[in-house]
Amino acid sequence: MNLREEVEQIINDKEYSPMTVSEFQDVMGLSNADSFKELIKVLVDLEQTGQLERTKTDRYKRKRNKSDLVKGTLSQHKKGFAFLRPEDDTIEDIFIPPNQINKAMDGDEVLVEVVPSRGDHKGKTEGRVKAITTRNITQVVGTYTEAKHFGFVLPDDKRITQDIFIPKGKNLGAIEGHKVLVEITEYADGTHNPEGHVKAILGHKNDPGVDILSIIYQHGINIEFPDNVIEEAEKVPDQISSEDIKGRRDLRDELTITIDGADAKDLDDAVAIKKLDNGLTELTVSIADVSYYVTENSELDKEAYDRATSVYLVDRVIPMIPHRLSNGICSLNPHEDRLTLSCRMEINEQGEVVRHEIFESVIYSDYRMTYTDVNSIIENNDQEIRNKYAEITPMLDLAKQLSNQLIAKRKRRGEIDFDIKEAKVLVDHDGIPTDIQVRERNDAERLIESFMLSANETIAEHFSKLEVPFIYRVHENPKAERLNKFFEFITNFGLMVKGTSEDIHPSTLQKIVEEVAGQKEEMVIATLMLRSMQQARYSEDNLGHFGLSADYYTHFTSPIRRYPDLIVHRLIRKYLIEKSMNSKQIRHWEEMLPDIADHTSKRERRAIDAERDTDDLKKSEYMIQHVGEVFTGIISSVANFGMFVELENTIEGMVHISNLTDDYYNFDERNMAIIGERQAKVFRIGDKVEVKVINVNVDERMIDFQIVGMPIAEKNREKLAREKTIKAKKRNTSNEKEKPNKHSKGRAKGKQGDNKNKKPYYKSKAVKNKARGKKK
Repeated sequence: MNLREEVEQIINDKEYSPMTVSEFQDVMGLSNADSFKELIKVLVDLEQTGQLERTKTDRYKRKRNKSDLVKGTLSQHKKGFAFLRPEDDTIEDIFIPPNQINKAMDGDEVLVEVVPSRGDHKGKTEGRVKAITTRNITQVVGTYTEAKHFGFVLPDDKRITQDIFIPKGKNLGAIEGHKVLVEITEYADGTHNPEGHVKAILGHKNDPGVDILSIIYQHGINIEFPDNVIEEAEKVPDQISSEDIKGRRDLRDELTITIDGADAKDLDDAVAIKKLDNGLTELTVSIADVSYYVTENSELDKEAYDRATSVYLVDRVIPMIPHRLSNGICSLNPHEDRLTLSCRMEINEQGEVVRHEIFESVIYSDYRMTYTDVNSIIENNDQEIRNKYAEITPMLDLAKQLSNQLIAKRKRRGEIDFDIKEAKVLVDHDGIPTDIQVRERNDAERLIESFMLSANETIAEHFSKLEVPFIYRVHENPKAERLNKFFEFITNFGLMVKGTSEDIHPSTLQKIVEEVAGQKEEMVIATLMLRSMQQARYSEDNLGHFGLSADYYTHFTSPIRRYPDLIVHRLIRKYLIEKSMNSKQIRHWEEMLPDIADHTSKRERRAIDAERDTDDLKKSEYMIQHVGEVFTGIISSVANFGMFVELENTIEGMVHISNLTDDYYNFDERNMAIIGERQAKVFRIGDKVEVKVINVNVDERMIDFQIVGMPIAEKNREKLAREKTIKAKKRNTSNEKEKPNKHSKGRAKGKQGDNKNKKPYYKSKAVKNKARGKKK
């Protein structure tokens, strides 16, 4: 078999995935220069004859036939169109027009046929859904609308573009306006809407808290723990015993503190810092030993795995493990003995860990400190607070010095410090937003962050070098095409990047962050840089962490609220404490970890989406109280339909192109700007503008702005007047002393009476027939 035949055999194998030239060399066992030249010739020839194509990362993949079906996950937009996210990450996303989705729904796994693109997407990859292989959406949250003998549910998720038909007797007693959870029993087939039955009534859409409850159910997040899990949690003792302490290193006499937010109840981590005689600084990070109580394959473990993370919403926390553990025996509460796993590090003046130990321990937290008080001590030098905590003030001063050394070390190696503004939404007891506050990291938070990063890196390096199965927190290098777009964009601000996007070092991007620090475009450039990055995830392979510029990284420090951290603790126990590193144990974890990494990464994404949806909802509710008011903001994004403006409190709204009424504006994609034809007025990303709030659609989470000084478009005058009327009515209603019971039977009957004479709402003739019992 000659060299060409060998290459063809490799690429025609059904398991083949795109490879680089060097990977071909390794697989084929080629080592000399002549064979390398011959291989290059073969690959170039196969590329020219259409059998292979080279990707932007210089990998060779089989050239896809236009008629080939591509498998992937459908990501649908609320406007109707969708994109296919292919399983093969070497294939670009495929645009799916609304009329080619063929009844698939957001998140479904589908097979797509690639077709010639048309219209606005001409020249880009386009496709049509040919088959749905796996349905992702089985339950939908929405608002119930009743008719005479049946009902419909209007989904909250606007990416689900069809209402759900509810047959007679399947509504669980829901009435007009109820938020409900619907289980889909029949999917749309082109002749009728999806069909389902009401599984649970969440409450009336106007009841306090139902809005957030709807988001929780919409994302499939469980609130209550099953009875068997609660029963198991109840059996866990409230106090540790002398038996629990056996074999552990006793750190109870060492000065130890926790530092957290004032409202935190699940305290994962405690620290102790002291100067050693050898000139090094000793940092001991002790983490709650959750794995001691949540054992493998227990009911607690199965539920924790399913949840994978605690979810932090505006007005509530949905924990990964029951409160009895998370706020009790597992939480490092002050003046209580607690079981921990400790990572003790000796650190030099350059911030390098020169020695470390990992061991089981028992601690006693002497002080439960808040970020506010610690910051008053180490940053503000508040004498009153320093006197109050005189016993630990010297340790905190040493902690600040150590933190600065660790930060300097990470900066030297090229860590990218994304200091993106975060907002905290404040709500009253009814869930109505009262304020949006920008949350900024202080020195106390940076201090704890530095200590946790050091522990995480130290643990990851230790087990990577042992070459045993382990779980890592990875952040892969950015994709070249995304970085190229970012680099092209920042040239508008006079920023040039040396080197190529294929071989970028984090320090290059950090220099950009430093260069724009304090400038008006700082926030925009930092945000767009962040968007050009890949998402961090969990992996059984150590792929490094690009953003931290770290060769080794894991999550060890939060096992109360993150399942991967619990797994890290379990592996520490297996490998270091139980000394269980036999071939059977190794095989067990080699099989388990890929699924754990994939599942926990997806659950993390789900939690982030729920948190973002909740924040967006409350921000919209907050801004509806400010219709007609003027704010200052920064243009954060531009597109052919208008521009987005972010206010100082992080709320983002849109100035639609139709509301730029003083000229005819064109979108300049290259310069990311909107330019007026007659007056040549330019609106560019990073520009500061004054805007007026002219409309808020809470259901759509959309806030409409108008540039101050421009006349309001005619179509928005009525909207603005209507919003002002609603605002006035809300003020009057809030002053009423007595409010009707929203759950009363009288109200329910009243609602039914109000809709008594309304005609049933039908999506199509087929659904109308179905409602009348004439389904074909």
